[in-house]
Parts: sequence; C-alpha cells; structure tokens
Amino acid sequence: MNLTNNLQPLFIDIARIIEQARGQVRQSINTAMVDSYWQIGRLIVEHEQNGEARAEYGKQQLQFLSTQLTGQFGKGFDVTNLRNMRRFYLAFPIRDALRLELGWTHYRSLIRIENPATRKWYQQEAISQSWSARALERQIGVLYYERLLASKDKTVVEQEASQHTAPLAETAKDYLRDPYILDFLNLQDQTYQESDLEQAIISKLQQFLLELGKGFAFVERQQRIRTDDGDFYIDLVFYNFHLKCFLLIDLKMHKLSHQDVGQMDMYVRLYEEQKRRCDDNPTIGLILCTEHNHTVAKYSVLNDSKQLFASKYLLELPSEEELKRELEREREQVLLRLNGELKVENGK
Repeated sequence: MNLTNNLQPLFIDIARIIEQARGQVRQSINTAMVDSYWQIGRLIVEHEQNGEARAEYGKQQLQFLSTQLTGQFGKGFDVTNLRNMRRFYLAFPIRDALRLELGWTHYRSLIRIENPATRKWYQQEAISQSWSARALERQIGVLYYERLLASKDKTVVEQEASQHTAPLAETAKDYLRDPYILDFLNLQDQTYQESDLEQAIISKLQQFLLELGKGFAFVERQQRIRTDDGDFYIDLVFYNFHLKCFLLIDLKMHKLSHQDVGQMDMYVRLYEEQKRRCDDNPTIGLILCTEHNHTVAKYSVLNDSKQLFASKYLLELPSEEELKRELEREREQVLLRLNGELKVENGK
C-alpha cells in the first residue's frame, strides 16, 4: 500500500484539529484584548473625568500612563492607543453591547463614527457579513450606510440599525447601490476599454463582491446566450442567495443610452427563457455606466421596471464631501419623483 495515500487522511484530521485549536487561541486572545482595552478605557474615564466625556484628555496624564505601561508591558500602550481605549469606552459604555466576534482593529474603525445608530449598524453588519477589519474600514470610508439611506426608506434602515431583526432589503432595488465605488481596480489613471474593466473586476473579484453587496456569488464572465439570429454575450453574471435570482451586469464606458437599456432588456428576457430555473425569482439586469441619464431613466422601461436598473460607477474614491454631495443630489431626485407621484394621485 502506498504510504502517502495511507497517511493522508490522518494528516488531514490532525491538520483540522490544529487549525481549530489555533482558531480558538486567536479568538481567546481577541476576546481578552477587547475586554481589557474596554476596561482600561473605563478606568481612564472614571479616574480622570469622573465619568464625564470631555473633548480633550490631558496629554501629560496620558504620556505618564504610556511611559509606565510600556516600560512594564511593552508595545501597544502609546498615547494614541490609550486615547483610542478611552474613546472605545465612551462609544460603548455598556459592556454587554460589545460583540466579541469583532477584534480591536474593527473597533478602532467603529469608534471614529460619531452617530451611535450608524456605528451600531456598521457593527452589526460587520458581524453578519463576516467583514474583515479592512473591509469594514472601506465600507465606512465609502459611506455604505449613508448610501443605503439615500436609496431606501430611512425608517427601515434605522429600524435595522436598532433591532437587526427584520431583513434590511426585500426588493431587487434595495440590494443594488448607486454609485458603485470601484477605486480598488486601479484604473483611474489609465486609458482602458470595457474588456479591461471586466478583467480588472475578475482579478479583484473578492473586493467587487464586497462592493456589490449582500449575498452575491460569481457565476460566469461573458456568458453566451444562443438565439436563431446569433449569439450574445453577457459581461458578468452573479447569483444572489437572498433574492434567489440571477444578476446580469453590462459594463458601459459612456453615459447611459436608450440602446443600453434595450440591450439589457433583451438579455433579461432571453435569460428568463433559457437560464432561469423554476425555483428562481425573476432575473435582474444592471447597467453599470460612467454617467446617469435621467431622461433615459424617465422615458424608458427603466422607469417602471422591477428587473432593470442602471447605476453609475466611480473608478476613483471620492472625498467624503463629494460623496455627501452626490447623495444629496440623489435624495433630491427621489423627492422630486415622490412629489410628482403625489401630485398625480391627488389629481385623481
């Protein structure tokens, strides 16, 4: 009998036990670190401020603590980290509110968020979506929560932030974003074509799935659809396990046009006929373009369709102020549409 084949199952079992043990050790260290840093923050606040939050904390006191702690325990207790521990306690004064699934690096990002409801939403989302600390930091940086507020019923999102019981999104529109921030593709300083954009997305698929949102899995690139008049190729195909449907993405390097909408409408109809399974929900089509066209959106099938959508993509990460201005413009568009609908209803 081949010795390698004979010992391979034993090796796999032993390796699994070692990985589980190491995971438990890492979790124990993480739990102890989060708890101890919270306790240190509490002691600093209670001793020096009598539990009252103040804008500044004495540099001399922090420097003294840092010198003493570093001398006895080594790295990890510089003034910046001690200030972060203090902010940690002030942001999470109730110990039971700490979720030990997250590490200290997660919490360092969370404590920078001023709004408690927003902070709690990001905390819960990081847990439910198993975001790494880097993923959480990026989602905060591109205002993921704020973009959801701009495109969704604010009450629903805030209820999700406070209770985390009801599903955050129930329709295809709620699962799609606008804009999509694709700065991680590193294409902003290059002359590129649609094929380059598509290849960059495939190369950075993990980051793209994070930006795409909840529950998406990659299916195929350039998927072929056969017809009597020839073959058509869909740029990117995904499946969403929450919506239980396929998502077709067509990449465009220009402003949204009627031709783009017509093409995606045809793709979705063909997919419904040839690919959709009996237990799947209706297929979604998403056109990713460099710029919106509100006239096309208003006077095309995009206006009333629950299956066709168009979103803008940005290849360079905007500043926070630029994102906020973009969100404000989107809010204004939503309000204008709602006011128009109300006028029509009142006219009836």
